[in-house]
Amino acid sequence: MKKFFFIFFLFTLLIQSCFSVNTIMRTQSLRDGDVIFSQGKRFAFGFFSVGTSKLRYVGIWYAQVSEQTVVWVANRDLPINDTSGHIKFSSRGNLCVYASANGTEPIWSTDVVDTISEPALVAKLSDSGNLVLLDPLTGKSFWESFNHPTNTFLPFMKFGYTRQDGLDRFMTSWRSPDDPGFGNFTYRIDRRGFPQMMMYKGPTLWWRSGSWTGQRWSGVPEMTNKFIFNVSFVNNPDEVSITYGVLSPLVITRMVLNETGILQRFTWNGRDKKWIGFWSAPEEKCDNYNHCGLNGYCDPTSPDKFECTCLPGYEPKKPQDWSLRDASSGCKRRDVASICNGKEGFAKLKRVKVPNTSAVSVDMNITLKECEKRCLRNCSCVAYASAYHESEDGAKGCLTWHGDMLDTRTYLTSGQDFYLRVDKAELARWNGNGSSGKRRLVFILISLIVVAMLLMMILFCFIRRRRQSNTRKKPLSTFASSSFDLEDSSILDDLEDKSRNRELPLFELSTIAAATNNFSFQNKLGAGGFGP
Repeated sequence: MKKFFFIFFLFTLLIQSCFSVNTIMRTQSLRDGDVIFSQGKRFAFGFFSVGTSKLRYVGIWYAQVSEQTVVWVANRDLPINDTSGHIKFSSRGNLCVYASANGTEPIWSTDVVDTISEPALVAKLSDSGNLVLLDPLTGKSFWESFNHPTNTFLPFMKFGYTRQDGLDRFMTSWRSPDDPGFGNFTYRIDRRGFPQMMMYKGPTLWWRSGSWTGQRWSGVPEMTNKFIFNVSFVNNPDEVSITYGVLSPLVITRMVLNETGILQRFTWNGRDKKWIGFWSAPEEKCDNYNHCGLNGYCDPTSPDKFECTCLPGYEPKKPQDWSLRDASSGCKRRDVASICNGKEGFAKLKRVKVPNTSAVSVDMNITLKECEKRCLRNCSCVAYASAYHESEDGAKGCLTWHGDMLDTRTYLTSGQDFYLRVDKAELARWNGNGSSGKRRLVFILISLIVVAMLLMMILFCFIRRRRQSNTRKKPLSTFASSSFDLEDSSILDDLEDKSRNRELPLFELSTIAAATNNFSFQNKLGAGGFGP
């Protein structure tokens, strides 16, 4: 009997050891309670519950983080009510989740269309948190969890879409903190126009990252490449995607789309055993999509005034609403007839998150100057901007807008130049007043600086002359041995002219000479010296 239990114990250890590695073989299955780890034990895959719920889900979580942090979920909307679930391969080669060991219909599957006939097929969990179906002999991949994100974006995960097969990698929020089911918010790269990231609440556009500038999303000025992340953006005939790699393997970080529609970036603090949030969006009024309506822009830099303003050449559609700080009605063109008559130009708005680029015209092969000429020749063109204004090779490409402009805002220290078509009168007003009189303010500041410098120079010259004057005002120390011709002395005139400016009384030399009998030795009061 003891021998039997010993053999059973060894068999149990053998079974458990099968799932302590990072793969599930085609002939194996996982029960609730079995867990596989990535090779470096950074991530784990298996069954789990969230919070106080007893419902069971299959997914991936951080294995080295003390706080339960799930990064991917398989059966999001179909949880298992108890611990009888199983994970195993189907006959067609798909990895499936079953509600029980005897189940015939999976509640979730990798859903690879073509039959996978490779007998060596495995499911492998990598240290990046990616679960991959592959043939270990050839390295061929058939499916991976990174192509099907849930609410979490991990380092080295590719985010975006491919143009040929239609694969679209996007995030979807959880339903609630205790329910990983599909929530109301999605985050994806827009397929239309010029690439930008869009967050939706249901069908409603909620927040926009802005277009790619060559270094960052224009609506994410805090985004810095080669600091924590090494960002790679691809926009070619095959795909549009972005990948965030971490420069240090010691950094544990993730981006989460939470159930309230907030995109958050976290890093793990191992000392304090908690996640530290260091970026989120949307964060302020101007981040909310189209906060200032059609053809308006949001400027949050002046907290005492209404943040919404019409773009140059436009005016509020409903001034009464704007007076109540409601800009949802947007702005309209001031004088449509004055546009495209050969007398217009472009007003430059600085430090801008350019409007929605879903419907822009794009030409990556012309310069900004050529872009201006093209827009000027086309009467339907209302604005233009550089496509990649922060490219490593310098600004390049051309974006032109041909209708109403949505979701424009300005920043204090970042953003790009945005050029709007206006008539001659509006251009004169804009150049004269600028955005809240910016040019006039610059002129006033320069004038004040010049005046201050002139005053400093005058003060410097005055002080210098005063010091030179004091240097010349030294008492006479030697005199002629016989007598002085006091009336012919030029020194006397100088002393008399300056005597009025001295605080101590000044006696004429003739008076002193008469009082001392022409400085006679008999009238000597004493003598000084520097020693014996």
